[in-house]
Parts: sequence; structure tokens; C-alpha cells
Amino acid sequence: MNNMLRNLIISIPMMIGSLLVAQSKPETEIKVLTLPEVIQLAREQSLLALMSRHQFRSSYWEFRTHLARFRPGLTLEGTIPSLNNTMESVTQPDGSEKFVTRSNMQTSLDLQLSQNIGLTGGRVFVSSQLQRNDNFGEEPPTTYLAYPVNIGFFQPINGYNSLKWDRKIEPLKYETAKLRYINAMERVNRQAVRYFFDLALAQINLEIAEKNMANTDTLFQIAKGRYQLGTIAENELLQMELSYLNAGTAMNKATIDLELRKSRLRVFLGFNERVSLELVLPREIPDLTMDYTRTLAEARASNPEILDLERQLLEAERQVAQARSQKGIRADLFAQLGLSQVADDLPNAYQNPLNQQRVEVGVQVPILDWGLGRGQYRMAQSAEEVVKTDVRQSMIDFDENIFLQVMQFNLQDDQVGIASKADTIADLRYEVAKQRFLIGKIDVLDMNVALEEKDVARRGYVEALRNYWDYFYDLRGLTLYDWQKDIKLTEDFDDLLLK
Repeated sequence: MNNMLRNLIISIPMMIGSLLVAQSKPETEIKVLTLPEVIQLAREQSLLALMSRHQFRSSYWEFRTHLARFRPGLTLEGTIPSLNNTMESVTQPDGSEKFVTRSNMQTSLDLQLSQNIGLTGGRVFVSSQLQRNDNFGEEPPTTYLAYPVNIGFFQPINGYNSLKWDRKIEPLKYETAKLRYINAMERVNRQAVRYFFDLALAQINLEIAEKNMANTDTLFQIAKGRYQLGTIAENELLQMELSYLNAGTAMNKATIDLELRKSRLRVFLGFNERVSLELVLPREIPDLTMDYTRTLAEARASNPEILDLERQLLEAERQVAQARSQKGIRADLFAQLGLSQVADDLPNAYQNPLNQQRVEVGVQVPILDWGLGRGQYRMAQSAEEVVKTDVRQSMIDFDENIFLQVMQFNLQDDQVGIASKADTIADLRYEVAKQRFLIGKIDVLDMNVALEEKDVARRGYVEALRNYWDYFYDLRGLTLYDWQKDIKLTEDFDDLLLK
């Protein structure tokens, strides 16, 4: 009776695990993947990679918009038509006022070619205009006003040129966007590495649990026989039975964890639930030793954070220049030279046009602003100093981070070698302990210690591999440099815009 109850208790965890697996969705396709294959699939199919592509395209079109501001623009404006039927007060010849009904229709077209001037911040334009006025019930019923050619320019005279600052900042923002995209793809690589080793460790845990289950079952059966012969105490038998029960629980937990890790990696790579993933651990690591000086140089040359710091400095300088221009006299100059003519018909509106000129200078002089302009200028200067301080601190932190990453990475190959050797030794020790237990040379406690050390060493080896590739791709992301191929990381951005 006791044996039946014991067997029932042992079988319950196994039944639960079997039911959970049976209730999961059927998987019809098994994909066996290596670490490079998982990384490549992540770069091509993951939502994180897709989001990064769209973010870069947005930056590209923002830069194209900036470039368009420095190219000639041709616009056509029109009013077709504007109807007016109202009562208006009209002065009579004798000086009296009389309300009359006015009914007219106005139509106009304006074709203008303009060009911004980046050097001065001004704008030049050439235009041609035509207006038609239809007066219903009056003579002449129709008149035309033509401006065959108008040439003009607008120039702010306040020392601040927004176009000049845009030409400095916008290209820097676009270059930063390019580097950010490459960096984002390296983040995809790092995420793929983490999901890969999460699943790989789950696979190892299940392998360990299954092997331990089989071994503890064998050892438990042997212990029962020895107990019946009186060669071991009941306490040792109970200890072995407990190990057997714990092995069953561990196997069920490992089975559930494996399915969870599979699901996470599968979703990340864009596969559906019919795909089951099995991973092959990398057995070799690159023979690399990072040099701090060179690594720092590559990071400073390519990391988007460095360009972003440069952009912050330029933007702070721009704010100071803008505030300086607004604290004193502000002026705008507008000039226009052209031809015009009025006629009752369209052909005559372009005959013998008359010269016309227009010059306008607008001036704004702050007489009493209670120090507003000066205060804004001082605020902008203070903000610039804050940005400079933040940039200096960020550069110090950046250099320290590179130093730590290089030091940590250079230790990882030794860690992998030590973990691999420890895994081999712990496995051999367990086999020796198992054989000694079978012949009664060691007790249950020593056997369990050997089992635990074997499992710890196996997991430690996988963790050492994970750490190596984590640090490797972290450094790739910081430097945007492929240290295996000894080349800078790059992308075909033209092809990227077409996808």
C-alpha cells in the first residue's frame, strides 16, 4: 500500500508536465538554429528591426525637407473667383454720401519662383501676376491688371541667420540618424543573443533534469534493494527518494520554462506557433583581445552619442545667437522692382508696361523692455554653459564605460575556458561518484554533492558563453566596428529606403 501511494505521488508531477505539453499548440516544423542564424533572422524579421528602419526613414525625409529649403521653389497661387455683392457708401461729386449696390468678381493668378540664400538668411524671388476685375452693371465691365515681371528680395538685418544654423545642425542630425540605425541593429543583435542563450540554457536545464531523473530513478531502485538487505539506513533511503521526487519536479519546471523561452524567441523572430526552435550552442569563440586606445578611437569616431553631444553644443550656440539678435535693434529690408499695366482687355494689359519700385525697411527698437532682451540673452548663455558641462561629463562617462567594457571583454575568453574545463571535470567527477555509490564506497550526501556540482558547472559554461557574446556585441554597438572582420559597420541606406 505504501509503495502504491509513493508511486502515485511520484507520478503526479510527470502527469502535470505531460498534460501541459499536450495542451500546447501542435508544432509542425522544427528549426535547428545556430547563434549567427538567429542574429540574421532577427535583423531581417524582428519588429525591433522593422521599427528601426521606419525611424531612419523618418529622419531621412526630415533631412530631405531641410535640403528642399535651399532649392528653388516654384508656386502658383490663384483666386478663382472671389464674388462680392454688397451695399457700399460712395462719395458723390457734390460731396454727399450715397449707398449703392456693388457687384463684382475678382480673379487672380500669381506665379512665383523663389530661392532662399543660406549665406545671408534672405530670400530672392521672381514673380508674374495677373488680376481680372469684373464689375457688373458698370463701365467698363472688365479690367485687367498685369505684373509681367517682378523681382524682389527680403533680408532680415538682425545678425541672426536661421538658415546658416540649419546648414550646420541638420546634416549632423542626419549623420547621427545613420549611426543610430546601425546602432539600433546592434541592439537587435544583442537582444537576439539574450533570447538565444535564454532558450539554450532552458534546453540545457531540461537535458540535465531528464538525465538526473533517469539517474536518480536508478539509484533509488538500488537504494531500496540495499535497504531491504540492511546495508543502508532508512534515512539514506528517504534521502534518495527525496532526490528522485525533486528530480521529477525539476524536470516539469524545466519543460514549462523551455516552452516559455521557445515562445519568446519565436515571437521575437517573427515565426508563428507551428514552428519549434532548437538551438546549437557555439563551441568556439573568436580569438580577440581589445586594445583600449583603439577601441576608444573607434567609439569616438562612430558612436551616435558623440555626434549627438556635438549637436547639443551647436543648438546651444544657436540659442545664444538668436537671443543676442533679439536684445537690440531689429530690422527687415524688403525691395521689389517690376513692371505693371492696366487695360480693358488681356492683350493690352501686357503692352507698354510701366516701371514700379517698392522699398521697405522695417525697424523695431526696444525702448523700454525692463531688461527682457538682455535677460533672455543671459539665460541662453547660462544654458549654453550647462550644456557644455553636461557634454564634458558625458564624455568622461563615455570613456569610462569604454574602459570597463574593454576590460570585462578581455576577461571573457579565460572565463569561457575555465568554465568549459570545470564542466568536463564536474561531469567526470559525477560519473566516478556514481560508480563509487553503486559499489557502496560513498553515501547519498556525497552523491548529491557531486550531482549538484555537475549541474552548476554545466550551467556555468552556458552562462560564460552568454557573457562573452553579450560583451562582444555591446562593444560592437559602442564602436560600430566589426572586430572579427576588422572593418567598420555600415549599411546600404539607399537600398534601405527602397524596402
